[in-house]
Amino acid sequence: MWVVRLTDKQLEVLRALLRSEEHLGPALRGSIEALELARWDDLPDAELPWDEIETIARRQNISAADVIWDLSGRGRTANAE
Repeated sequence: MWVVRLTDKQLEVLRALLRSEEHLGPALRGSIEALELARWDDLPDAELPWDEIETIARRQNISAADVIWDLSGRGRTANAE
């Protein structure tokens, strides 16, 4: 397996090069799909305010997962309660 870092322009050119091929076999089709998905690998890891989430969970006697589920469904911050 190879790991490379490409600039946005390099990625654009590589995609265009692959798409210009007349006969795309499974490997090249997979390469195009991998290039599309690779952009998501550059996103930073999500960070949650765990102290605040754990405080709310203890106060309501529920799990931290339930607090996150509840907060994500309402689109509000934990302090909004």
